[in-house]
Amino acid sequence: MEDRAKIILKPFEDAKEYMEDRIQSGIEAHRKGYVTLRFRSKDGKPLGPVHIRISQKTHDFRFGANCFLLDEMESEEKNAEYKKLFSGLFNLATIPFYWSDLEPVQGKPRFSKDAPKVYRRPAPDLCVEFCKAHGLEPKLHCLNYDQWTPAWLPADADVQTVKRYLDKRFQEIAEHYRDVIPSMEVINETLCSPVKGDAARHSSRFFQEPDLVEWSFSHARKYLPFTRLIINEAQENVWGSAFHWNRSAYFMQIERALRCGASIDGIGMQFHMFYRAEEEAKRTEKMYNPYLIYQVMNQYAKLGKPLQITEMTIPAYSNEADDEALQAEIIRHLYRIWFSHESMEAIIYWNLADGYAAFAKQGDMSSGENYYHGALVRFDLEKKPAYRMLDRLIHDEWHTSLSLDAEETACFKGFFGEYTAEVTANGRTVPVSFHVRKGAENAFEFEI
Repeated sequence: MEDRAKIILKPFEDAKEYMEDRIQSGIEAHRKGYVTLRFRSKDGKPLGPVHIRISQKTHDFRFGANCFLLDEMESEEKNAEYKKLFSGLFNLATIPFYWSDLEPVQGKPRFSKDAPKVYRRPAPDLCVEFCKAHGLEPKLHCLNYDQWTPAWLPADADVQTVKRYLDKRFQEIAEHYRDVIPSMEVINETLCSPVKGDAARHSSRFFQEPDLVEWSFSHARKYLPFTRLIINEAQENVWGSAFHWNRSAYFMQIERALRCGASIDGIGMQFHMFYRAEEEAKRTEKMYNPYLIYQVMNQYAKLGKPLQITEMTIPAYSNEADDEALQAEIIRHLYRIWFSHESMEAIIYWNLADGYAAFAKQGDMSSGENYYHGALVRFDLEKKPAYRMLDRLIHDEWHTSLSLDAEETACFKGFFGEYTAEVTANGRTVPVSFHVRKGAENAFEFEI
């Protein structure tokens, strides 16, 4: 294991000085802001000494996962623990809107909580309710994911027919969710070849059309004028050997779409390390190279849109202690790199729990995506080192809590997000709240 860890972590170790400098300076510059708090008395008299206890309550940066296992487990106890683990770590949840599973019967989309169950596809209303109850931001995945075209739409249907049904789907989803889901992935994995073999899924003729991306965004915007619309692509078309600066296929696709008027608000970049254990060393040499990771982000930032890590899986390959520790260390490096970049706005891990991934039966760790042991908690929902590490990063290291003594003005630097404070002056303690935002003046005045 020692040799494996040394090999896999080598790209990070070789770039350690550069990486740490970029991380520390980037977080200070892009994730925190200076705050001024001013206090005055109701009668205009001097307040005298003021004591302030400040606590950050939320992060503006989005940390999330998919909530595909919401009420999908074998027992109510596990369902309750899943919700507790999810809401205890994240502030965003990706909700499944795969067309073939959301509308398996034509004209009967499964929006409501009491809709017939489909494994790993909890009903959107259930997911939105969960998000609202726990202060999570819901995110839709995905309006047009061609490989999940429903079986009732014939594979040989002409392009105009497919567009007509997609337009109807977009409109129905918008009518139900435009006021409650602030961001939606419009289209996904258009640079991937149609899936074949055991995991094959139904695709349409529209996938081959030159206006696939532009049409999807224009029709989404027609029904979703105020929703943040995101494009998404698989890791093999973004990072590592796929990266060729402004000649990268995904970069050129987005550049062309923007030039043609596509209303793209965010750029999604997956990071699933779905490679067999025997391929790991070869694959990670470039994928875990901090120099190259920053180059990719710098290049896509030139498009002028925020970036998101929309899906992420780092394999442990087993539940052995050394393997889980290595998984946590890799995730720690990557989160810190991405969090430090000015254009990044969200990091979304994919599966919270092992044993419930795609293309495998529950608990079968030898097949499908379960093979990778890539989640943050085990099948029994015990926390892995990766979960505990992210909890420390998000809620301790990237968290602002402090006490200040001042006269009438106090200043500090804190992470962007919502805050509460207890202000004590002249024998009175008053609770106040404020929101520290990126790009704002962040000067607040309170009457005590």
